[in-house]
Amino acid sequence: MNAVIFAGGVGTRLWPLSRKKSPKQFEKIIGNKSTLQLAAERLQPDFPWDHVYVATGRTYVPIVQEQLPKLPPTHVIGEPEVRDVGPAVGLMAAILARESSDEPMAILWSDHLVRKDALFRKILRVAGEYIHGNPEKIIFVAQKPRFPSENLGWIEYGESLTEKEGIVFHAFIDCQYRPGKETAQRYFESGHHGWNLGYFVTSPRFLLALYERFVPNVYAGLERIAQSWHSGTAAEVLERVYPTLEKISFDNAILEKLDPSQALVISENIEWSDIGAWEALKEALEEAEEKNVTQGKVMLNDTQDSLVYNYTDQLVVTIDLDDMLIVNTGDVVLVCKKGSVSKIKKLVERMTGTQNDHLT
Repeated sequence: MNAVIFAGGVGTRLWPLSRKKSPKQFEKIIGNKSTLQLAAERLQPDFPWDHVYVATGRTYVPIVQEQLPKLPPTHVIGEPEVRDVGPAVGLMAAILARESSDEPMAILWSDHLVRKDALFRKILRVAGEYIHGNPEKIIFVAQKPRFPSENLGWIEYGESLTEKEGIVFHAFIDCQYRPGKETAQRYFESGHHGWNLGYFVTSPRFLLALYERFVPNVYAGLERIAQSWHSGTAAEVLERVYPTLEKISFDNAILEKLDPSQALVISENIEWSDIGAWEALKEALEEAEEKNVTQGKVMLNDTQDSLVYNYTDQLVVTIDLDDMLIVNTGDVVLVCKKGSVSKIKKLVERMTGTQNDHLT
């Protein structure tokens, strides 16, 4: 079984730590390791390094190789241009189909936190074993919801279809991206909805067949790239063809058109968190609700429910603060209310092309 970790996003919601030159998945956000390193390490020892792949932007290939020195260099795939998740996932399916078309593949992401590593590996293993016997299926891995999130996607699942080693496989019903407050509350209380993590296990052959059926124009380009993969022209073909692929999300390309009977859902509490934004990172790391989360040289006085990250040798001191976010990277000091994090992306966009563009 192979695992593909996608590490190509920029992550402006974690600015000023996450920048274009070094996005969030490569920065030391948790302890002394990046989330990319954590994503790869949580697969060990079940996935040997020669069964792990990383898909990223071509600019970031050297960073990936530096942070994951045990990963074979040929397993770091650098996309020449950002074309959204649809072509990115399709490219990896096309490449792995050239190696072994029915060997299960797990699609994972580099900017998440999973606390129950052993359970997560077990889920991937039993899902892979199921796909070995049922290669024309796709299995989604969902997180049992902890609260009615309006900022995450949700998966609706139905009856139990089978069980393996205590892991239940449910019927897949539907997906919903970022529902409103009332809908999210209803999903949370239903007992048959989970957070959609973007994690799934399938076979490359089946996934490519879905591309051929639903987005034939993208499939044609992927096939041209795949046919050249082990030739001397692979780099040239990738450079020439990949930027011509339609920019389309994986949901729009595949999931919205998928026959529900072709999919199953595993929904477990793997203690997953999306740490793509500062408030999400705080929720993931806080020891208890409304506790502070800090990193670096920090002294807090009468401060509650705040995140203070200091990446400098300076001492950051706070007094009488509540519900705040403070990040000091040396060249930028960000101070805002936790509830204002959604404005960071627009702020960074306004800085682009100005005298502060180098800070984006």
